[in-house]
Amino acid sequence: MATTNEIRNRVIESLMAIDNHDYLKALEDMIRSSNVAHQRIPLTEEQRLMLSISDQDIEAGRIVDQDRLDSRERKWLTGE
Repeated sequence: MATTNEIRNRVIESLMAIDNHDYLKALEDMIRSSNVAHQRIPLTEEQRLMLSISDQDIEAGRIVDQDRLDSRERKWLTGE
């Protein structure tokens, strides 16, 4: 049986793949109208580490804008 964290991570991965604005807006509205949006979710040590590394990357200027990332992703997906 999957743990809560495993389920959450799978849901997040699925959300990241959704590109339909209306669908995402409906999900956001559903989450905001529930009590779930008001509950604090404790982070694992791994999640805290990832956030810390992300902060360091931002401070050091190691970032890629969304358009460039989309372009790289398209090239990767098409095998260019």
